[in-house]
Amino acid sequence: MTVTDEACAARPGGADPEGARVAAALARDLDEGFAALYEAYRDAVFSVALRLCGRWAEAEDLSAEAFLRAYRALCGYERERIAALRPRAWLLAILTNVWRNGLRSAARRPAAGPIEDAPDPPDPGEGVEDAAARRETGRELAVLLARLPHDQRAAVVLRHVVDLPVAEVAAVLGMPEGTVKSHVSRGLARLRALREQGRPHRRGREEEGGIR
Repeated sequence: MTVTDEACAARPGGADPEGARVAAALARDLDEGFAALYEAYRDAVFSVALRLCGRWAEAEDLSAEAFLRAYRALCGYERERIAALRPRAWLLAILTNVWRNGLRSAARRPAAGPIEDAPDPPDPGEGVEDAAARRETGRELAVLLARLPHDQRAAVVLRHVVDLPVAEVAAVLGMPEGTVKSHVSRGLARLRALREQGRPHRRGREEEGGIR
């Protein structure tokens, strides 16, 4: 069993109401269970991917790669090993590993589009005004998150954007809970500082627009 498997094996704690059902479905029938895994966690996986990389197309690629690697891994697992998994933590651990690996080779890839172009996932039920306000907030958050160190960014996204318990964030990132808490605390403090630094510039633009 790998370190990731051990961290993501079933144990007390963590709020993942779908976990037991999905793990049982996977252990019973891999293909049907994988469909259940995808339906249960596709939104969470894409949300994390989008906040980690800041770009819609790249988040889609990260999500697809994570699910592909998950399926390949499951094909080599024994039934007992599958039944012991915490699916959400295990899947997000795969995603963050794919993201980290991509960062190492980023210098060899062409430059991507500006991070401000990354919108939030659409909500068909919300109004135009709410969607516009959320889009602006999402862009601001994406820009600020991109300025955090990688470990802080991942910890903040998992803890406060996806709202995972600290224990599950620790499992996903392969870190002690104390280290996760430190990354989250420092990341939030840096986000607040970065946001305060940007406010005078935004106020100046708003006042200039008002004069016109």
